[in-house]
Amino acid sequence: MAISAAPDAKPKTGIKVIIVGAGFGGLTAAIECVRQGHSPVIYESFPTLKILGDIISFGPNAGRIFYRWADGEIVRRMRELSIDLSSYGFNIHKYDTGEIVINQKTPPKDPTCPVFNGHRGELHEIVFRYAEELGVKINLGHRVDNYFETEDGAGIVLEDGSKVEGDVVIGSDGVRSKARTLVLGYEDKPKSSGYAVFRAWFSNKDMIADPETKQFCENGDTFNGWIGPDVHFLFSTLKGGSDCCWVLTHRDDADIAESWSFPGHLKDVYKVLEGWDPLCTKIVSKTPEEVLVDWKLVYRDPLPNWVSGYGSAPGHGRICLLGDAAHPFLPTSAQGATQALEDGVTIAVLLRKAGKANIRGALRAYQEVRYDRVKRVQKTGETTRDMWHKTDWEKVKTNPESIQLPREDWIFGFDAEKHTEEVGDEVIERVSKA
Repeated sequence: MAISAAPDAKPKTGIKVIIVGAGFGGLTAAIECVRQGHSPVIYESFPTLKILGDIISFGPNAGRIFYRWADGEIVRRMRELSIDLSSYGFNIHKYDTGEIVINQKTPPKDPTCPVFNGHRGELHEIVFRYAEELGVKINLGHRVDNYFETEDGAGIVLEDGSKVEGDVVIGSDGVRSKARTLVLGYEDKPKSSGYAVFRAWFSNKDMIADPETKQFCENGDTFNGWIGPDVHFLFSTLKGGSDCCWVLTHRDDADIAESWSFPGHLKDVYKVLEGWDPLCTKIVSKTPEEVLVDWKLVYRDPLPNWVSGYGSAPGHGRICLLGDAAHPFLPTSAQGATQALEDGVTIAVLLRKAGKANIRGALRAYQEVRYDRVKRVQKTGETTRDMWHKTDWEKVKTNPESIQLPREDWIFGFDAEKHTEEVGDEVIERVSKA
């Protein structure tokens, strides 16, 4: 099904939005800008679209955003590639004995706010192609060297020296964002979180050939987690059991000054799993080593500003940060990509409300509307990790539900577009006077 235009697009605003980065956050910002009547253009350093990565999760607060796109067509495309745990749920195991402590049931489906867990690259391609179908110009292979702004406009300088000018620039270029330095006025270096994750995605070929592991692949989609001291191991089968995926979070204090993603080695995984349920090691043994990634988890101190020219930030108020560029998340939050989506929705609505004559007010309002919520959601990554890694097993014996993956209404029930429509005018008026 081809889509030529956003069916619910608002009247044109004349605002040209330059977006740096074609990840989920940048693409969502562009799609939402089309819906709100703006003219977005994306610049991305990667030369081609590649189906990379492993599992990614989108909560109901993201599904609510996807559902509004193309009369539900994007949701239908994503559903075909995502795990379905409506009958299986989530089995939580004790790390050493392997016993299932509790089966966490999957909440009833709500078609207006679906949940998606699938391959990052495959779901990203759906969003990427939808942006293209809407007419968003996505310039691949264009590395941004610098940003600039004046009272009347903002833009970027590409690697070849050419300039692109617009009304606002959104830096959605990840944890290494160049826009962050400009907005903050100083270089903000990443620090080790003290944890790392081994990650892998592979076919079920060897899993299904082994009587001990075929159970996970011959009966559809599954989700199992083993919880232990300072370690947790999550394993899923998807697409009816044809694909397998696991992540192993553990203590790690490696130096991450230059890079934080490396080829992984199975021997290192086995070492972390010493003394654990042998089934965990058996699953890992079916993993081709060439697909194993050793990903060092980094964090940054909370950024005081996401917007130039606001608070202590230098500039003219026409450049802002979005997604990981503004607020990196730990994977245990399962909200990193979803919060980038909420950013994109919020900024597009506020630009329409403020209008071309008040870009500064729109961006300031964006920070005000998003900041406290994002900080609260970020903390859940730490609290969930600590809940699992410091489990009181005596308490779990009497209350197995205490170890369940949190599903909090204030996070999942949030509607970014509705909230911004409700509070946007007041916030824009308040910050425009500052």
